[in-house]
Amino acid sequence: MQAHTNASVSICNSHEEAETAIQTLKKFGFDVRKLSLIGKGYHSEEHPVGFYSTGDKIRAWGSTGAFWGSMWGILMAPAVFMLPPLGMIAMAGPIVSVVISALEGAVLVGGLSAVGAALSQLGVPKDQVIVYETALKADKYVLMVHGSDDEVARAKSILAGTQPTEVAETLLN
Repeated sequence: MQAHTNASVSICNSHEEAETAIQTLKKFGFDVRKLSLIGKGYHSEEHPVGFYSTGDKIRAWGSTGAFWGSMWGILMAPAVFMLPPLGMIAMAGPIVSVVISALEGAVLVGGLSAVGAALSQLGVPKDQVIVYETALKADKYVLMVHGSDDEVARAKSILAGTQPTEVAETLLN
């Protein structure tokens, strides 16, 4: 029997919470290439001055530089987009290629942002997509763990102690 690919999606209330979750998964040997993180490129009290690319890594400078620099040093395929109505959104992981595909193909679903369209393409139900977009608008972070049923279950077990708000588990095709 072939293993299904699915994702566990969590909302982290702060970049500290997101960083703790990612560092914890890494510490327990979870393959960080199977993680996606989406969040604003800034917070009201933390203003990055800018972003630049060095190879496949993106660096930031300004007061959030340490956070995004550490996340982009761990996660794959970092990117920053200006996406109405969400504003500047930073992301890394497998979700980036899906967002790029949605932008290039102009696949926007029922008033959703490009992030929402990408999540919808992955099989996330529209009611949950709205929850994630609302969280992003509120300066929260969306953390996705991609993998087989067993990998996602293991990651959820590891994350239980980091306290992100668990929102959904989605079976992807």
